[in-house]
Amino acid sequence: MPMVAGYGHVTGTRPGPCVISGTQTGCDTPRPSAQTSIYNFAFAILGVASPNLQRRVYAFCMPGESNGDAEDDRTGLLPPESAYYAHDYPQPETVTNLIKRVRALTLQLLPVEVAPEAIEDPTSRVVTPQVINAYIEAAGDFVHALPYALLRSRKEFTWDAYTNPADYGENMGRATACEVLARRVVHQAPSDKTVLMLSTRFRFKEVDEGVSEKASALELAIDSHCTIFLSSTEAQDVVNCLWRGQLVQKHEGDHDINFVPYKQYGYDGFWAHLNPGRLSVPRYQNIFRIVVWILFLFAYSQAVREPLDKLNPKHSELDPWEIVMYVLGLAFSFDDLHKLFKLLLFVSWRTLGFWDVVSVTTDSLLTAAFVLRVVGIASSDPQSATFRLRAFQCLSFVAPLICDAEVIPVFDGFQPVGTMQICVSRMLKESGIFFGLLALLGIGFLQGLYALDAADGQNDQAHEVVHVLIQALLQSPNYEMFAASTSGQWLYYGWNVATSVILINVLVSLFASAYDDVVEDAAAEYLTYFAGKVGGMIRAPDEYVYPAPFNIIEILLIAPLESFVSKQTYATINRYVMMVLFFVPLCAIALYEAELDPAKNRWVRDLLAHPDEGGEDTPEFENPDVHAEDAAKGLAISRVPFEELVRAFPDTTRSNEALMLNEIGAMREQIKELKELLLAKQ
Repeated sequence: MPMVAGYGHVTGTRPGPCVISGTQTGCDTPRPSAQTSIYNFAFAILGVASPNLQRRVYAFCMPGESNGDAEDDRTGLLPPESAYYAHDYPQPETVTNLIKRVRALTLQLLPVEVAPEAIEDPTSRVVTPQVINAYIEAAGDFVHALPYALLRSRKEFTWDAYTNPADYGENMGRATACEVLARRVVHQAPSDKTVLMLSTRFRFKEVDEGVSEKASALELAIDSHCTIFLSSTEAQDVVNCLWRGQLVQKHEGDHDINFVPYKQYGYDGFWAHLNPGRLSVPRYQNIFRIVVWILFLFAYSQAVREPLDKLNPKHSELDPWEIVMYVLGLAFSFDDLHKLFKLLLFVSWRTLGFWDVVSVTTDSLLTAAFVLRVVGIASSDPQSATFRLRAFQCLSFVAPLICDAEVIPVFDGFQPVGTMQICVSRMLKESGIFFGLLALLGIGFLQGLYALDAADGQNDQAHEVVHVLIQALLQSPNYEMFAASTSGQWLYYGWNVATSVILINVLVSLFASAYDDVVEDAAAEYLTYFAGKVGGMIRAPDEYVYPAPFNIIEILLIAPLESFVSKQTYATINRYVMMVLFFVPLCAIALYEAELDPAKNRWVRDLLAHPDEGGEDTPEFENPDVHAEDAAKGLAISRVPFEELVRAFPDTTRSNEALMLNEIGAMREQIKELKELLLAKQ
């Protein structure tokens, strides 16, 4: 990939410690800690001379310290960790000025309304290579912050579009241009700069002179639902690095986080990967959650059968399956509350979605069922039977949520399930207009029918009128209730016409529109959703991840110790506890990463390869050789060189208008030269 002007500029470096044999010298020279001295003394007594074994002991028992040089094993596009500090983080005022300059450029680029399709086209006559280079040069020494500035400008133009309907088309076109430019800028960047540009977190000055929270270009794109940007190869490379744990969180002070490559201590073997911190990797969190949810569904299906045996006195108390179900439900509730609290505190309420509301509803019903069940056990008959019945009624309302609405987000890592989930979510969002109109009409007709019913002096209960209206909405009207009143019948007919003929068709149209929007660009929508899923799993800063149901142990036994012990001791306690609790999953993770990962094991990669899967594109495929036997017969594939073959290909990277202008420009040069020759002869 060619270097573009502006890339690779380093504005400053951060000096790091010089590490020699486990102690720091040169830059900083602190004395070894008491814990380090104890381990060194133990090594001397036990005769442990292997540096690799010593490093593994230090890595396990003393997180944050190492004895010896730490070797990095990174794959893909990840640069060394030192590169993450190659740039001085620009001040918020500097980032704000860059955003303002990008906005000014975009206003000059699109002074009038341009169709978004003309901007999104890969061969667009608006976003040309010259325009991209102009934006890169406009960033000066802060090209690494340019994608963030462009996406921030996109967000501001989108806000302008919704607050100023008169210029909606112009501002939405500018927002689209900023997103397309951000994608093209990242695409043109050198491969070793891509991850840095997308994962480096910046701040900017807000309108009220406050400083915003830190956010990266990738996080900003997720919050703004930037489908064009997030569906790019470069963005998905970074998302996959986060998903696989090649790029991990590094916790800084004041609840801040940065993303750096994962460091593996010692050699690249089983023990190097046996690290409790790997539980925070989104891929392993997802697998663990799937297993736990399968267990929860089985426990729920067994627990709800308990009312069938209600005559059995042995079932007056909680049975084992109920205990398992309520413990798992309590763990899920704590997990969801912790996630909501951290996201609202450190990120934004905009990161919350429809499925978070479903999770809170499910947790509330499970909690209500548990409370009613316990109250029923503590009460005497007949209150005990009543509370027991109410508890299982709450559980019955949980069934549709956990079997449909909760299971779908758990398995949405599979593309068909994820696409279906996007369709359902988008349809429910679009139905807001329908339910708003329905509520207004319902209130009006309810008041009218209730008033007519009360006019004869013998009014029915208000809830009966509500039931009749709902039955009519569900295509089962009860005309007999208002048969005694002609006015009531006409009003009831009006309700049926308004709901069955008008509102239902509006709902069908909204559902069809939402479905078409998703299916029309299903691949990009799913990639955007997947990026949001990964971002949601890593953005809430939690240094020690205890997946449900083990988070109950953390809340009750581990978390209270944080206020009484040092940070280093607390880290060691968490490390030992997590190693004991998750020994089997951690061994499976370490075995996979060390031996079975297709990225490292060619045998596994060949085993999983599809017969129709093509190989990687390399230059040697352009002019391939033939087998020796075919060469002996004088046969060859590359009789015509590859370079000569592609000369006849059209330039598909440029629009027809650009090609025509280029040809016209060449003709002008030729005419100019011809004029000069004629004038010279005269």
